[in-house]
Amino acid sequence: MQIRDLPYSDPGDPDVRSGPRFLYWLGRNQLTGQLKSLAWGLLHHCAIAGLPLAVGLAVEAVIDRSGRDLARAGVLLTVLGILIALGDTMLHRTAVTNWITAAARVQQLLARRTAELGSALTRRVAAGEVVAVSTGDVEKIGWFVEALSRFLAAATALVLICVGLVFYLPSLGVLVAIATPVLALTVLPLLPRATRRADLQREKAGRATELASDTVAGLRVLRGIGGEELFLDRYRRASQEVREAAVRSARMWALISAIQVFLPGVLLISLVWYGATLARDGRIDVGQLVTVYSAATLMLFPLRNVEEIAMAYSFSRPSAQRAVRVLSLRRSTRPPTADTPAPRGDLYDPVTGLMAPQGLFTAVVCGDPDEAGRLAERLGGHTEPDDDASVDAPSVLLGGVPLDELPLDTARAAVLVQDKDPVLLSGTLRELLDVPSSGGVSAEDALDAARCGDVLDALAQASVDADGDPMNTRITERGRSLSGGQRQRLALARSLVTDPEALVLDEPTSAVDSHTEASVAAGVELLRRGRTTVAFASSPLLLDVADRVVLLHGGTVVAAGTHRELLRNDHRYRAVVTRETDDEAPARDGIPAADGLRPARAAEEIEETA
Repeated sequence: MQIRDLPYSDPGDPDVRSGPRFLYWLGRNQLTGQLKSLAWGLLHHCAIAGLPLAVGLAVEAVIDRSGRDLARAGVLLTVLGILIALGDTMLHRTAVTNWITAAARVQQLLARRTAELGSALTRRVAAGEVVAVSTGDVEKIGWFVEALSRFLAAATALVLICVGLVFYLPSLGVLVAIATPVLALTVLPLLPRATRRADLQREKAGRATELASDTVAGLRVLRGIGGEELFLDRYRRASQEVREAAVRSARMWALISAIQVFLPGVLLISLVWYGATLARDGRIDVGQLVTVYSAATLMLFPLRNVEEIAMAYSFSRPSAQRAVRVLSLRRSTRPPTADTPAPRGDLYDPVTGLMAPQGLFTAVVCGDPDEAGRLAERLGGHTEPDDDASVDAPSVLLGGVPLDELPLDTARAAVLVQDKDPVLLSGTLRELLDVPSSGGVSAEDALDAARCGDVLDALAQASVDADGDPMNTRITERGRSLSGGQRQRLALARSLVTDPEALVLDEPTSAVDSHTEASVAAGVELLRRGRTTVAFASSPLLLDVADRVVLLHGGTVVAAGTHRELLRNDHRYRAVVTRETDDEAPARDGIPAADGLRPARAAEEIEETA
């Protein structure tokens, strides 16, 4: 795989049983690139290992006063220099290619999983962790693959050099062959402690990143309550904790580096002392001593790859573990049936008993916002496993067909869920509304139904175009230049444009005033007439326009009917919609309220004004 061929047509199905298994899977899929790096690395290191032989031949030629042998040694040095340059260049090229292609593979896997899970991803994994995985962790995983490319070549070269020295000069070669694995393995006992310190540093860095993200996202609110200094102080403390953890980690790695400098120095001193003794006794030639010493010196360069691979693995293992935590999330445990057509019919959740009849506007009232959010996600086909990992919650049915047995594109086209806090991506309004759709609803109709007239006027005034076309006005990241109500209505218009078979809206009018809410509710009901719509809300203004209202209590549907019927007949419904207290409920039904409390008139007032 070359960089120019990215992205992958299919990044594959990763092994997500553990971080090390994922790294092994990733390296196995980079096998061709690893073999190329191994070949070029062997050429590079073996050419370097040949330098001492050429230098030894040159020294012996000078001692023997042989011009021919000296010329041969010079030619050999020239050839080796060319091979070293070629091998080093191509080793770097292939290793970096392995890095980039591996990182790109992980990025594609994360993007595919994010697209599959949608907003359910941040319900299962913290937003800061998702950011850390998709940025820094991907780079560290790619670094391990790249370091592995050089390490394999270096390790193979070390074995070949040691074997060659043993055959060339056994008296000194055996000493080098014994000392080399000792030098490589001496630092292994220190690696677990260094890894723990590195893990702690990354954990604290992730917390600081999440704190910074939350602070930036809520900056407007913080300014409103004067909390900037409070959160700035928290970030300062988190930043100092990251610095202290980084210093402790760096000290351990500095110790490892010092050991890998000190011990090879001891080896070289011992080699020179012992070799000089043998040369003095006439047991070896001076050229042989120079050859072995030069080879041992040059072996220090491939030995550094042992330190690098240990460091790369210690950094990439927790990064791979975090990536596995995201990649192991599944939309469903059931394999999708690719040939299943887009279903039509009633939307039914077997867990709660919620039924949204085809073509009707169904409103769902739930006293627990978290429970409502989970149900909204489930209606979109995001089935979450129960506490017992071996048991999955039943899938939502559309027209009798389980959503999690549909291909992802088909399920998304059939049921669209608008989250309680929808995100507006940066770009023009025209680009915002340019989403996959059935083509049955135009952008103008969707904007009108969501009552975005004042938003269009504001965008027209902010437009830099001469014609002041609001559709060409750029919207800043997450729509921060707009108010909460304006963002909510634009997100609603985007959902309406898609025109899905079933549209699920979670609190679609929570950020607008009562007058606008009533107008938006009427607009949505009119535009979606004949299409299945489910809205989670507790506002009487929206509930009154719904064809059918369902009350969810304790995770189960306990009542269904129109808004006015439930308001009259169900005290639990009144408690949620009118905020009626337990003491006010019997008083409203003609029973004297306890402790002298006056009965509430909220329900009657709503009925009179509706």
